[in-house]
Amino acid sequence: MSTQHDSNGASVSRRELLRRGFFGAASLLLADHVGRASLRQGQGSLSLADRVAAQDSPKAKAVIQIWLWGGASHLDTFDPKPQAGNDYCGPLNKPIPTNVDGIFIGELLPLLAGQADKYSLIRSMTHGINAHETASYIVQTGRQPGDGQVYPCVGAVVSLFRGYGAGYAGLIPPYIVLTEPQGRFSEAGFLGSRYKPFATGGDPARTPFVVEGVVAQGISTERQQARRELLGQLNTLQRVMKDDPQLEASAQCEKQAYDLILGDAGKVFDLSQEPDELRERYGRNTLGQSCLTARRLVERGVPYVTINARGWDTHQQHFPAMRRKLPELDRGLATLLADLSDRGLLDSTIVWCCGEFGRTPKVQWESPWNGGRGHYGKVFSALVAGGGFKGGRVVGASDATGEQVAERPVYPVDLIASIYELLGIDPAATLPHPQGLSVRVTPPYEDGATSAGRLREII
Repeated sequence: MSTQHDSNGASVSRRELLRRGFFGAASLLLADHVGRASLRQGQGSLSLADRVAAQDSPKAKAVIQIWLWGGASHLDTFDPKPQAGNDYCGPLNKPIPTNVDGIFIGELLPLLAGQADKYSLIRSMTHGINAHETASYIVQTGRQPGDGQVYPCVGAVVSLFRGYGAGYAGLIPPYIVLTEPQGRFSEAGFLGSRYKPFATGGDPARTPFVVEGVVAQGISTERQQARRELLGQLNTLQRVMKDDPQLEASAQCEKQAYDLILGDAGKVFDLSQEPDELRERYGRNTLGQSCLTARRLVERGVPYVTINARGWDTHQQHFPAMRRKLPELDRGLATLLADLSDRGLLDSTIVWCCGEFGRTPKVQWESPWNGGRGHYGKVFSALVAGGGFKGGRVVGASDATGEQVAERPVYPVDLIASIYELLGIDPAATLPHPQGLSVRVTPPYEDGATSAGRLREII
């Protein structure tokens, strides 16, 4: 048999190369198979509270999280303060009315202004942290760091209760990230690698959208099928030991992986199936096409999709950046809300849009910032829609310059617990812990968790 060399210079057979290539594509399915066993054997079964929560009939079935990576300015988006003057507003000093009386948003968001009846704005998000890593961890887990535990983020928890822990049988993993993880924290925490998201890689604005392990650049379906047939011909061990349970499990994973690569499931990432007019409405850019992909994923039953949207950490030249970024957000998010609504999906799909914090309300005009905004965790904004969240509402308020919470603080745990409730996940349920510790889905208030209560105003 011919040999080649791997990246470390070791001799590798052609058969081994084929297997390595295949298992790179199939790794998610193998992780599912192994993960089910580890959950049963290493972490124990779910508690009664967990099972009851997983059987509820929730208002929401899925979440699309648009993560404004780096932190977007609340004054330029969902909490404008034109009366604060140029040192706070800069050139973006003309907020526009929405289709809901009394609600105004930033002037570069006209399409979202026409959809305000579909979403609510939280203008009093707060945690007080100005460091990316810590703020990201708090907003995505609802937990404060420092107790020796690494807690799972919302997507991983949903993957447990609405994915693998609830009998999810889809070929597409239940927790998807478009297109790359942040790398600022471990999304799965102590739940382990099985609950990490599948990051697609690639760029949905390109043709084809090269999804890691599913779509290969320049390799046709016919060639993929030929590879599958060759792998089957080389797999003499499977034919000799056809009754071996481990080999049978491996063969089943292989079949599922190829069903994903060559079958209908993988076509969820093929945006060429969508009308050109709709793709234009979303915007022919990475964020817009990610929003369209997210809609296709939840339409297929995927319970959690995160869109990691880069470019919001605007320390310098903030306002030129906003003139590029905000129209993209406006088109993508507004079209997503309308598209979900038109398809009857908005009632069962939560859309959650925010970053890890806001930006300094007072513009940093001096050099080297030259009109930038810094990190600001004292007060920021979030948009929530669908899945049981009411539209056309505003929760909380910041002060006249957007520097302090003036009314109804909302801490990350309050928003997260509200999302869990709408998904039918009991915030008081317990999570499987590798050391057998009793850990609740959200921290108990009696243990000192900083909270102002769930968002009863809008659920």
